[in-house]
Amino acid sequence: LALNPWDIVLCVSGTIISCENAVVVVVIFYSPAFRAPMFLLIGSLATADLLAGLGLILHFAFVYFIPSEALSLLTVGLLVTSFTASVSSLLTITIDRYLSLYNALTYYSERTVTRTYIMLVLTWGASICYGLLPVMGWNCLREPSACSIVRPLTKSHLIILSASFLAVFAAMLQLYVQICRIVCRHAQQIAVQRHLLASSHDVTTRKGIATLAVILGTFASCWLPFAVYGLLGDHSSPALYTYATLLPATYNSVLNPVIYAFRNQEIQKVLWAVCCGCFSSAPPFRSRSPSDV
Repeated sequence: LALNPWDIVLCVSGTIISCENAVVVVVIFYSPAFRAPMFLLIGSLATADLLAGLGLILHFAFVYFIPSEALSLLTVGLLVTSFTASVSSLLTITIDRYLSLYNALTYYSERTVTRTYIMLVLTWGASICYGLLPVMGWNCLREPSACSIVRPLTKSHLIILSASFLAVFAAMLQLYVQICRIVCRHAQQIAVQRHLLASSHDVTTRKGIATLAVILGTFASCWLPFAVYGLLGDHSSPALYTYATLLPATYNSVLNPVIYAFRNQEIQKVLWAVCCGCFSSAPPFRSRSPSDV
């Protein structure tokens, strides 16, 4: 087959995604210091994005070097699983941030750890089920007219995925609105107790709102075009539109490590320690800001 420039760009994106998230996965899962629920959820997100990057690379390799219908189904299943797990992990992180503020006094309890493992099992269980559907027979290889904008996914399958994304986005929006209210209320209470000026409260409030706007804005701008097009398009839609909406969705996996991992001060310390060659001497710690808003 003639090389499609869009496929090349997706493969390059997959390579960048894999490299970025591999760093996060190695730092979190090979450092005993990162066993708090927040870091487990960030590790789940990085693992999902890492698999998504590998799936994009494998898709390119199987299409142009090892064309096979079975391998194509496996690759699509991997991509569906990984991207679904990535979006679901973003929701679990949002839930964890909300609960860490709403129940701040009981956050470091066994109940929180149990809840985190339950969310991880549900996230990956649902994602694997979504990914297995094309492999188990719910595909359009035998009926091209039933295809969606992403072959070999059926139109009905992609509608479910797109609707699930919109539901996740709505839930995240609602939770972050509640988080913003809690942060603003806490900032106001601290300002009153310490007799600070109203301007300091306003600065804290604006900073929190700006952070939440970046998180939600990035998520929406990356995934919303593909989700909407997935609902409206079908097998006859131009492939150009599919690539043009799918590529920004992959950028979300590029930005996730920057937003959720590399901004974290504890992870920054470990990365600096690794760069300086003193990883083994890095002292253990306990995160003091589980919400990291």
